[in-house]
This record gives sequence, structure tokens and C-alpha cells, in this order.
Amino acid sequence: MPVPWFLLSLALGRSPMVVSLERLVGLQDAARCSPGLSCHLWDGDVLCLPGSIVSASGPVLVPTRLRTELVLRCYQETDCDLCVRVVVHLAVHGHWEEHEDEGESAGAVGLELEEFRNASLQAQVVLSFQAYPTARCVLLEVQVPAVLVQPGQSVGSVVFDCFEAALGAEVRIWSYTQPRYQKELNLTQQLPDCRGLEVRDTIQSCWALPWLNVSADGDDVCLVLDVSEEQHFGLLLYWNQVQGPIKPRWHRNLTGPQTITLNHTDLVPCLCIQVWPLEPDAVRTNFCPFREDPRAHQNLWHQARLRLLSPQSWQLDAPCSLPAEVVLCWQALGSGPCQPLVPPLPRENVTVNAQEFPLLKVHPNLCVQVKYRDSLTSFLLPAHSLPFLALALLFLVLLTMAPSKQVNSGEKLQLQECLWAESLGSFKDDMLLVETRGPHDNRSLCALEPSGCTPLPSRASTRAARLGQQLLQDLHSGQCLQLWDDDLGALWACPMDKYIHKRWALGWLACLLFAAMLFFLLLLKKDHVKAAASGRSALLLHSADGAGFERLVGALASALCRLPLRVAVDLWSRRELSAQGPLAWFHAQRRQTLQEGGVVVLLFSPGAVALCHEWLQDGAPAPGAHCPHDAFAASLSCVLPDFLQGRAHGRYIGACFDGLLHPDAVPALFRAVPVFSLPSQLPDFLGALQGPGASSPGLLGKRAEQVSRALQPALDNCFLSLGSPREGRGTGHGAEDRT
Repeated sequence: MPVPWFLLSLALGRSPMVVSLERLVGLQDAARCSPGLSCHLWDGDVLCLPGSIVSASGPVLVPTRLRTELVLRCYQETDCDLCVRVVVHLAVHGHWEEHEDEGESAGAVGLELEEFRNASLQAQVVLSFQAYPTARCVLLEVQVPAVLVQPGQSVGSVVFDCFEAALGAEVRIWSYTQPRYQKELNLTQQLPDCRGLEVRDTIQSCWALPWLNVSADGDDVCLVLDVSEEQHFGLLLYWNQVQGPIKPRWHRNLTGPQTITLNHTDLVPCLCIQVWPLEPDAVRTNFCPFREDPRAHQNLWHQARLRLLSPQSWQLDAPCSLPAEVVLCWQALGSGPCQPLVPPLPRENVTVNAQEFPLLKVHPNLCVQVKYRDSLTSFLLPAHSLPFLALALLFLVLLTMAPSKQVNSGEKLQLQECLWAESLGSFKDDMLLVETRGPHDNRSLCALEPSGCTPLPSRASTRAARLGQQLLQDLHSGQCLQLWDDDLGALWACPMDKYIHKRWALGWLACLLFAAMLFFLLLLKKDHVKAAASGRSALLLHSADGAGFERLVGALASALCRLPLRVAVDLWSRRELSAQGPLAWFHAQRRQTLQEGGVVVLLFSPGAVALCHEWLQDGAPAPGAHCPHDAFAASLSCVLPDFLQGRAHGRYIGACFDGLLHPDAVPALFRAVPVFSLPSQLPDFLGALQGPGASSPGLLGKRAEQVSRALQPALDNCFLSLGSPREGRGTGHGAEDRT
């Protein structure tokens, strides 16, 4: 039985989170005032024309604050609509005019004072209401006795009942006076739906609503819909975006009680659920139960990816808007940490907008860090603020460069990508110089090092201090690359490789060459010794086609491990798969394999071919459609772009098993790389795995026989589990010659 997880019951009677609303009887709008004020509501609606702001010649009443309350407008006991009550607080703006005529008689002054006491201050207050598709404006006349008027003080409030609105709608309210003496007040509010109000028995549109619970069943999440067996309803899973339309992920029309299972790796904070009865003009209920779920946030960061759009712009791709801070950092050659060049930029939504770096030149040592702070809330960065960031970025560099600052304890580094290293090559042994320009043409230079920014020249014992004069000469002679230039300063990258002691370098090179020659001779003499530490990496990807096929894949992986190969396969990493998710696990393994010069092996089977066709024809499959440990299904989103963009050669090879799948059945897109049939083509397959430095043909043949002997029992058992013995299958590496 599922264990309650979020306890988000949406329809089980009264709860502490359900609000009971006041009832208003009748259709007539009404207005009332606080004591001391008098008010009158004009009949009918008026035109919504704020007009321009005008100057007041004396004190006037103006709105100072808007407040709303939700009420029910009822026509019968069980026939009500949701209504928005608006409360407008008023205050006095301006002062009474002072007479400058010193000759004014005392009698005239007394007469004017008496008229003032009998006078009143009057205002026409407009309330404008918008809630798609409704728009209304009403006019309230308000009067306050002048003797109660104190400039700048509140005089009370006026209450309007009420504006009708739909459940779950977004309403916008404005308030101003006619004529208008100040900027209008405005308020935007998202109204609750049926589940947040005690209205199930009073608002008829809530009677037939499907009621939903969220519970956990092990690692998976269950959506339990409590409806009658005859009721038809729609269910939509979608990503709720801060900007732009929602992104539908899964939609079904269902009947009766349902329990829908979601893989925990599919959970992200912006994953929302929408349910509605399949009736005309039905109310749709939306809720997002995973906003505070730690697993959903972890999945979100696992799926986030930084990518380069142009030489000076990048974008962070993720399902949801990320509350993150971004910093540009400098990664020196070696194992040291990437040093931030600036404090975190102003908080911004880094998912929606591409970001521009104000750089003259790019450099492989420049990296992007994305940091998460628990106290952040996500909001959008206007596009017009990017030029300001360009100026502020350098200003913050120059103010905070020495000493280097540590990351706040409340921050957590989630992503770091050196986006330019792929296009410009590996890290360089360059020194970053920071030039500061002050008033009166004052300039200073410092060199960024792990210990901080070392002034140049300096008597310190750091590397930059010892080479301070040479670095200054390189800068003045134009040998340094200028990365940034502004009125406040500049950034320079100066090469350091020429200062390495060349004699020691040549000596080390000679020693390395001698050791390599000795090692090569040993290999020629004893080529049967397996050098597992120097073997090539291989990542095996397969589809989950049953226990028999998994045993066959395991037998192949075990046999390859006995050769000079380092093999990774999801069958041996189930714990990491459960913790990270198939997509994150594949990203990590693929990146490590390719960085080490290895190869990714795509093991095609009928199930794998079906998955490929499904991706090529219909895009990504529905959530939960495949095994939670199926790394092949998760990897297709990254494997397909490599083949479509022509980057697969040298990185991928394909393979299938004799009798299970013919190589011609592999989709044509994947046949751009060699596809081998095993075990009949084992020698060629092993040669492709070992790469350009493959062993001699004789040694490959012996190794192919060893792998074939280890593979054959598992292949036979696989056919027995399928219930259809293979006909005419060959054994060994020479089976391709049989007819």
C-alpha cells in the first residue's frame, strides 16, 4: 500500500489549509465606508480612462493602499461564484492655501474659518478590474469633513463588493482618482482554485473535479486520482516556466480511479499537474507539489547544462528556472581551484536569457561557474540591464581582486564549464594580469595567483613576484593578450611557458623517451602480458531486453575486461544509476571515456532499434515509459546529436549479436560508424576497440577466440530464454565464412 508522502489531499473535507469564505446574497454591487466618511457607488460601470496627472491647488483625497478579500456571491444555497472584495485606503495629499494679504480684516478671516469648518473634501475614486476575459471599472464618490483633514494623514477606507472572477484566475486591480493627482495604485493576485477553498459544495464547477493525492511507492512517485468509475477526465504533466508558455510533458484522457507512477528521476521543481473533467468549460486545477522536494532540485541540477552560443555568449539549459548566481573565473594550469574574477553577478534567471561576456578576446582558461544559494528566489533579468552588467563586472574585478575571496558558506558550486577550452585547446600556462586605473592617470598592476593578486613589482616569494620585471616587459612589448579594456582597468593574459628552464625540460624529455623505448621493447618481447593500467576505455550501452540479454552483455563486458581494456557498463553501476539517474550517469561516463581517448560501444538489439526509431520519429518517449536503469534510453538524447552533427566517427562503434539482429537492421544514421556482428566479426571488433595501436593480427585472433569461448554459452542461453533456437549460428571468430 502506498505510504503518504506529501499528504497533499485536495478534497478530503476541511483542513488547516482550506479557507472558509463569507457569503454575499444577491447580484447588486455595494460600497461602504469607515466611520467619518460618506460614500456613494455610481450605477453601472464607467469608462477606464486614467488621464494625465494634474497638480492639486489644495488638499485632495488620494488612494494610498489596496487590499483584497475573497467572498462568495450566492444566488442559492449551493449556487455561488467567487468574488473579489476591494478595500481602498485613503489619505490627504497637499495643503490648504495660505493668504498672503496682510491687510485682510479679522472679520473676513473668521468668516473663512467658519466656511472651512462646514466644508468637506470630496474625491471620485475609480476601481479598474481585469481578469481574462472580464474588464470592469466602477466609480466611488467619497466625502470627508474638512475638520477631520490632516495633510499626509490617513482618513479611512472605502470597501467595494465585489468583482466576480473565475477560480484559479489571475486578477489585476488599479485605483486612481478623477482627476488623477498621482500614479495609480495596482495589485496583481492569483486566485486559488477549488482545492484551496471550502467551496466544493457551493460552487457547481467544483462538484465534478477529479481529486488527487500524491504518495510514494519506494523510489517512485504515485499520482492517485479518486474519481468515480464512470467519470472521464484529463491529466497533463508539464513544466511550469517563469517566462513563456508551459512545456507539456505527458497528457492522457482517462476514466475512473487511476494510479499513475512517475520515475523519481523525472521529478523537477517545476513539474506541475493539471487535472480537469472532460466536460465543456470545465475548471482545470493546477498544482506543483515538487517545488520543495530535495530530490527534484538534485535532478534539476543533474540535467542543467552550460553551452556556448557564440564566442562571447553562453546559455544555461535546464527544465526549470534556476535560482543561481553566475561568476566568471580563471583556471590556472594545474590542479588548483578556478579563481572567481568577480563576486557573483546580480541575481538573475540564468535559464531564460543568453548571457554576454564583455570581453575583447576569449581564452581557454576562462570558465563559467554556476552557484546555488539557498536564500535565493528566482526572477528575470531584463535584457536592457546587460550593458550595465558589462560595466559593473570590471568594476567589481578591480575592487575585489586582492586577496582572493572564498565562496560564501551559503553558496554551493553546482556547475563549472570551461566553455572555450574545447574550441581553443587545453589550458595554457598563462599569468592573468589585472591593471587598475585610478584618478589622475594612476595605474597599478597585479598578477592573479592562488594566494591572491600579487602587486607588480613585488618582493614576495611567489612565482609572479620572481618574474615581475619580465612580465612587465612582456606587457609593454605587446606579448600579452588583452582580454578586457575599460576606463577602470584591463585584463591581460601573459604566456609563461618561455620561462621554463629548457635544459631541465630537455633532460626530462630524454629520460621519458628512454623509458618509453624501454617499455616498448618489453612489450614487443612479452606482448602476452596485459597492461590493464594503460588499456583503452570502453563504455557499453545496451537496451534492457530481458534477463537473458543482460547476461549476454555481462559476459561480453567480463571477457573484454580480461583484455587491455577498461570497461564500464550500467549492469555494474546500479547503485550509481539509482543515486544519479541514467542521464547523469551516462553524461559522467561518456565524458570520462572520451577524455581518456576511449570509445562508446552501442550494442544494438531489437529493443534498442525500436528505441532509436521512436526517438527518430516521435522525439523523447513519455516519462516512466522505460526501465529506470535503462541507460541506453537515457543516452539517446546525447548520442543522436553526435551522429546528426557528424561527430560520431572515432568516438562510437556499433555491435550486434549473430542471430539476434542483422547489422542491416540497425538504423542508417548509426551505420555511419562501423557496426560489427558478434562473435563472427570479433577480430575486427577488438581491433576497433583497441584503436590505432592495436595488436598484431595473430594476437588479435587469439584474443578473439578467448572472447568467443566466454561469449558462446551466454549467447546460447539467451536464445533458449527467447524460446527460438538460432539456426546456422557460427562459433568463434571465423563463423562469417560459413554458408
